[in-house]
Amino acid sequence: MSRIGKLPIEIPAGVDIKISEDNVATVKGPLGELSQKIDPCVQVKFEGNTLSVERESDQKQHKAMHGLYRSLINNMVTGVSKGYEIKLELVGVGYRAEMLDNDIIDLTLGYSHHTFIQVPPEVSVEAKSDKRSNPVVTLKSCDKQLVGQVAAKIRSLRKPEPYKGKGIKFVGEVLRRKAGKAAAK
Repeated sequence: MSRIGKLPIEIPAGVDIKISEDNVATVKGPLGELSQKIDPCVQVKFEGNTLSVERESDQKQHKAMHGLYRSLINNMVTGVSKGYEIKLELVGVGYRAEMLDNDIIDLTLGYSHHTFIQVPPEVSVEAKSDKRSNPVVTLKSCDKQLVGQVAAKIRSLRKPEPYKGKGIKFVGEVLRRKAGKAAAK
């Protein structure tokens, strides 16, 4: 049996889950509403305030779907109750982030031009710049996949380089650093 798939999902207070006839799970909570189509080889069962996911056979494909859909439903429940937050740090001289109108981020990343990113309306963005510290961009959403995708897109604009560590990195990310030319002697 799948170690991930057999774990029950605790449903917190204020979260409502519905499974429609066409196998679409809809999760509503205080932070929003998410929906996900579920493969027919997986059945969702309710027992009080817990939810369990069961598969129809022990085929390799069904085992994979068992753990996958349990994780997706658990991420939706966590997202609509607590939410997800990712922080990105801009490391480099002159690197700046500023919020413009209509969910647009203006990034200055050492290029000869400004970089503008349109963020989906489901993701809330906050750009914070304090003196003597690197600018931090905070992304918040109830959709784990969407907030991770937006964070990866922003990070891909200027990945951290291994010598000085300049670029956009996740807060708390440990970078593998290389020694410069002076250490070669």
